[in-house]
Amino acid sequence: MNEVKETLRNIEQNYRLFQQQQFTFITALQRTRENAHDMIRPVASIRQVQSYMDHHCNNSTDRHILSMFLNICNDLSKLCQNLETLHPGNSVTNGILERCKLLLSHSNDLSAIRAKYPHDVVNHLSCNEAKNHYGGVVSLIPVVLDCVKEWVAHTEKLPRHMLCNAN
Repeated sequence: MNEVKETLRNIEQNYRLFQQQQFTFITALQRTRENAHDMIRPVASIRQVQSYMDHHCNNSTDRHILSMFLNICNDLSKLCQNLETLHPGNSVTNGILERCKLLLSHSNDLSAIRAKYPHDVVNHLSCNEAKNHYGGVVSLIPVVLDCVKEWVAHTEKLPRHMLCNAN
């Protein structure tokens, strides 16, 4: 469990760095959407961000911030896989992990998710951006981080004998 918490702390630290560059992320998405001639539909999946980076990214700053987002998503996916092997789960923890895996699926439509208080990532967007284009993609990481923290909290309440490789 200590390894899980350490990995989570590292991901949160990377996310804080990413969060400080949210405007750069939004600008990169705007530019790559323009390059892709894809200005109508919202940025709604990890696969879409990957495609923008791979096929429509023309500068290193945009590539760096899009890559940073994708790396955090990948790290969260790996952490979720580790959580599955850490403990056999019960209905609560298995439900939390399933939600994380669904959210982190590369084809999952993120357009409807929104981070809630205390996260203010959506508040930094204009109303149009938040409602129509980027609200889901900027909400993904904080929502998944909250789910992982919830998994850790539930797992720590379980009796020690239920944990497989606790430490």
